[in-house]
Amino acid sequence: MKSHRQVLTLHLPERTGFVNLTEQVAEAVRASGIQEGLCLVNAMHITASVFINDEEAGLKQDYLRWLEKLAPFNAGSDPLKGGYLHNRTGEDNGDAHHKRQIMGREVVVAITGGKLDFGPWEQIFYGEFDGRRDKRVLIKILGE
Repeated sequence: MKSHRQVLTLHLPERTGFVNLTEQVAEAVRASGIQEGLCLVNAMHITASVFINDEEAGLKQDYLRWLEKLAPFNAGSDPLKGGYLHNRTGEDNGDAHHKRQIMGREVVVAITGGKLDFGPWEQIFYGEFDGRRDKRVLIKILGE
């Protein structure tokens, strides 16, 4: 069995946002030479996510609105007012940890015939919930 490892570095200037990684992951699969196997893609930070969904602007805006309702940024640190105890550490990203938990850490995609084996409309996305600095994404490919 062969393996291939690649790390992407992303820097989103905003606090939250999404980046379509599909082409970069497909290029890593091509570079690996693996024809049959699995491809893991995971965010290497606890305030970022990797997930699969459709490339559609309205859907991404819906996600951001939905996540903000579930884990609002401005909740503060007072637990009696719905705030984040985590923010008592001096951080202001308690919401980002929750958003990452909801959206997930990683995806695994089958490789068939040297290509990502997706269903219709599936794309790989990076979700950033505490941006404005460099973050890493791991691509690990295993197979023959």
